[in-house]
Amino acid sequence: MIVENCTFRRDPRVRREAKALHSAGHQVSVVCPQEKQRPWYERIDGVAVYRFPHFQAGISAWGYFLEYIYANLAIAVLSLVVLVREKFDVIHVANAPDTLVLTMIPYKAVGKRIIYDQHDLCPELYRTRFPRFNSRLLRLLLWLERQSYALADHVIVTNESYKQTAITRGQIAESKITVVRNGPDLESLSVQDVDAELRSRSKNIIVYTGVIGFQDGLDCLCRILHRLRYDLGRNDFLCVVIGDGDALPRVKALARELWLGENVLFTGWIDDSERYLRYINTADICVSPEPLSDYNDRSTFVKVMEYMAAGKPIVGFELAETRASAQHSALYVSDNDEKEFAVQVVRLMDDPVLRS
Repeated sequence: MIVENCTFRRDPRVRREAKALHSAGHQVSVVCPQEKQRPWYERIDGVAVYRFPHFQAGISAWGYFLEYIYANLAIAVLSLVVLVREKFDVIHVANAPDTLVLTMIPYKAVGKRIIYDQHDLCPELYRTRFPRFNSRLLRLLLWLERQSYALADHVIVTNESYKQTAITRGQIAESKITVVRNGPDLESLSVQDVDAELRSRSKNIIVYTGVIGFQDGLDCLCRILHRLRYDLGRNDFLCVVIGDGDALPRVKALARELWLGENVLFTGWIDDSERYLRYINTADICVSPEPLSDYNDRSTFVKVMEYMAAGKPIVGFELAETRASAQHSALYVSDNDEKEFAVQVVRLMDDPVLRS
């Protein structure tokens, strides 16, 4: 299994797929970026994990391009190491980026089978992150996606929207596509306790959890909280932001600019699973602030199912796949209306019966 944009321990989808394969009796190796203070090779729950040094050239489109060139070279080398040490018959490639599948062409030529696990719609993700996008680069991304579909022996997607994209844009036969949805590990949700210290900090605890990328709406969340605090006059809340990502420095700066210091707590990643669950259990309201875009509308956010598994009410923007996941567990806000989002948060703050 190959993943470029997340470490093994912090990619719940890859981690659960590897666990499922290992439990089914398969020998599983994972190639992924290296974490701080972790060895380049180790076995985790029977899975062989090979790590390459992480390199980030910046947050511009060309910065990502350079990062992906480096990562493809590093993955090509490590995959040879895995071939010699572990042997393999199937390569399970998780995008982004879609260049990863091209790196596997030599293996395809010698009879290895390729699974393309489409985590992200890269062309839509590029347009969302970079509104002033380069049309040539967009065409390149669409071409890479087509090659990824064409090279794969089988395609795995996260939801029905991605499946339709594979059928229409990728011209993939439905028989070659399997939907494997994201979701929380129910076995890990045994902790029911709340965090007493966090509970004592405010009457209303609002929680966001997940990756903090430029497409994930944390800037929207800051503006929503500003409206909640200053337009609607509510100071009786603490919003806990659990997670990390390349947009975090800008989000923190925006929170300071909007005078939200006392109302926002940035925790970073919480690797302690019991503490993480206590924070989720302590929440009164959970938020999914990803704004409407072609990318977000078709993407499934695992945070939504984690909120639901903990029995928490959700406020989110009106997105097709968010509604498909949450259904009646959420209040939905249309047209990326940040003020109305704040109004719906207040509605839940003041109505415990509705929250329940």
